[in-house]
Amino acid sequence: MKSDPKSIVFNYQKLEFDVPTLQHSLANRLTYTIGKDPITATGHDWFHALAYVVRDRLAERWMETMRSFYRNDAKRIYYFSMEFLTGRMLVNSLSNLGFYQECRDLLDELGLDLNELCESEPDPALGNGGLGRLAACFLDSMATLGLHGYGYGIRYEYGMFNQRIQNGEQVEHPDNWLRYGNPWEFPRPEVIYPVKYFGRVIEYVDNEGHNRHLWVDGEEIMAMAFDTPVPGYKNEVVNNLRLWTAKATRDFELRYFNEGNYIKSVEDKNESENLSKVLYPDDTTLVGRELRLKQQHFFVSASLQDILHRFQRYHSSFDDFPEKVAIQLNDTHPSIAIPELMRLLMDVHYVEWDKSWDITRRVFSYTNHTLMSEALETWPVSLFERILPRHLQIIFEINHRFLKDVMHRYPGDSDVLQRMSIIGEEGQRHIRMAHLAIVGSHRVNGVSSIHTELMKRSIFLDFDRFFPGRIINITNGVTPRLWLKQANPHLSDLISSCIGKGWVGDLSQLHQLAPLAEDAGFRKKFMAVKHSNKIRLAGLIKSRLGLEVDPDSLFDVQIKRIHEYKRQLLNVLHIVTRYNRIRNNNVKLTPRTVIFGGKAAPGYVMAKRIIRLINDIADIVNNDPVVNQQLKVVFIPNYDVSTALDIIPAADLSEQISTAGTEASGTGNMKLAMNGALTIGTLDGANIEILEAVGEDNIFIFGLDAARAKQCSQNYQPMDVYNANAELKAVLDMISSGFFSPDEPHRYRSIVDSLLQHGDAYLLLADYASYINAQDIVDRHFEDSDSWARKAILNVAYMGGFSSDRTVTQYAKEIWRLEG
Repeated sequence: MKSDPKSIVFNYQKLEFDVPTLQHSLANRLTYTIGKDPITATGHDWFHALAYVVRDRLAERWMETMRSFYRNDAKRIYYFSMEFLTGRMLVNSLSNLGFYQECRDLLDELGLDLNELCESEPDPALGNGGLGRLAACFLDSMATLGLHGYGYGIRYEYGMFNQRIQNGEQVEHPDNWLRYGNPWEFPRPEVIYPVKYFGRVIEYVDNEGHNRHLWVDGEEIMAMAFDTPVPGYKNEVVNNLRLWTAKATRDFELRYFNEGNYIKSVEDKNESENLSKVLYPDDTTLVGRELRLKQQHFFVSASLQDILHRFQRYHSSFDDFPEKVAIQLNDTHPSIAIPELMRLLMDVHYVEWDKSWDITRRVFSYTNHTLMSEALETWPVSLFERILPRHLQIIFEINHRFLKDVMHRYPGDSDVLQRMSIIGEEGQRHIRMAHLAIVGSHRVNGVSSIHTELMKRSIFLDFDRFFPGRIINITNGVTPRLWLKQANPHLSDLISSCIGKGWVGDLSQLHQLAPLAEDAGFRKKFMAVKHSNKIRLAGLIKSRLGLEVDPDSLFDVQIKRIHEYKRQLLNVLHIVTRYNRIRNNNVKLTPRTVIFGGKAAPGYVMAKRIIRLINDIADIVNNDPVVNQQLKVVFIPNYDVSTALDIIPAADLSEQISTAGTEASGTGNMKLAMNGALTIGTLDGANIEILEAVGEDNIFIFGLDAARAKQCSQNYQPMDVYNANAELKAVLDMISSGFFSPDEPHRYRSIVDSLLQHGDAYLLLADYASYINAQDIVDRHFEDSDSWARKAILNVAYMGGFSSDRTVTQYAKEIWRLEG
């Protein structure tokens, strides 16, 4: 009698981590998987062989973790995100599994360098910045905390573009991260779901008298799963990141093929599979917006079908669905999941509206990441009507029922109905996706204390009054496994030698470092580590850019997406001010190396112009013998996770200078402070909580706070500021007159006009004097190396509250309602 395959349990001995076993595994993988011998193997071959050795050990723990999930039937957390910036996985996996040193020892015996093999691994740019990196941190923390967590997103064939700088300008090139294959993922051709678009909706009454809807005559694209294991830190738990790729419903139209028209035969297939080709297509065109909407629906529909399928394997009804499933929406991009779950429950599984809505609302929660109204996602009703007609019907019905409740609460108040409606009527009728996410979720969270308070007082004031207690704060955090242990191994070793290794899993233990700030011996060791990291970064800058920088200078770092509200331009104004002081006044200043990194969206003209300005200024400053011993400017191209790991441990000063009230949280501020950089920043985002943690003596705060910034904007005259400040006037005149662009004198006139003629929307000039004063204070403190070391050590010591482990634990208790 045959056994039921589902009841089979293999008795196998786990693969060991000792050097002889690892060597045997590596030889097998190189021979049988890669098909090479050591004589012909390239660096890529060795990397792939080693990655498969590590993946084998991940897979064992992964299978056991998944089995335990099914045995326990515990609540599962599904994290929906359009972005996942995981970074390179080899070192992180070795470290979390606990055999990094054994692997390095083996490679040393074989004459191979682990660092060189790591450089062979592509850095998957499946995200644009903090949103995707936060998602990856959360997956790491969920696994480390032993939570039953899954990530869901899109397996973009081409991630965020590869940025090159040509003649000072950003030039975008495709990021072909899959060129050599991806050894970490497991293709799942059997896990495939249809995703529908276009068509029309038929209403009918079934045999039991219920109104039903049938979506017909549309197009289908198949979503196929690729799974990537996500290991927790030394706890045998391995969770799953499932990314979807688009496949045509059939390979090609055979009729065209038989007629000899092969191009036509594969045309539909190629068009279908383009859906998962590129991260964030340009949405300035109708075609680009259509593709972006289709991408969002594609991944949430496949993910929800997958979740429902998994749930139904062990449950006969949906009564317990909210007790077993929690879905976190990472910003508004996945919020179309709300009407999609309603559609699946009602139209596919025949659950009536009230029960479907109760289930949906209890399952979903939404994280908001922006306060700027222009960044809150909306979609034209006409676009929805054409691409997702059934979803538009459901959204209209959700809105109708919701507005009835609002009307009963506020009878006769048509203004509040307009403000709270999911459908915006101003201009072209549009769907407000943030409103949909709030109405369809049981919890909404901001990501820093000020962000959440501003949400409640401004953009979501009406919703906070209507749903008291629904909007809560959970401040962001970052994983210390990547951003301290892996990023800064020498500092990690120094910390562990003093307080033990427990801090890696419990970052609050870093507070034990605080007394050591008064220990001269520890200060010396701490600053020696910092200097070593600066020497390493200086070497990378020399090899990549051909520019020599002084490791003894203050490394002043601003690394983030290029955007006007993040105010890289304010940093530029300080650089030119500094340049003028050195050149014209013969003043000797604290030597500085100002380091930028970040990408501008391809269609964001002003951001790209700022990048060119930075590079033009760098060309003048770095080649001026009067100045370049005291000031250097560096723009490091193609900023990604790997580049961040190179820069952050070497930073002395962390620029977090967004206009107060615009940055939701920021996580770069946490990563830099965690590695001993002092922050210069506004009272914005998580800067406020960093100030509270480290104390005002260990951070440099400047500028208007959010309330004064809002007040200032109401009657702000930037020309008055310009005329009243001689240094500022000189700086702006130099930029606008072509001092830094002699080949094209008016190249930057539009930048200066945006400040003087068009309102200075982000208040750079209003904050300029305060910022320059704060930078002068930074100089004075840096000259006192002993005092600076104390401040840097205390920044590290007080970062315990900014671990993503703390953040995820808070989500688990306050949003996902996990027991224990």
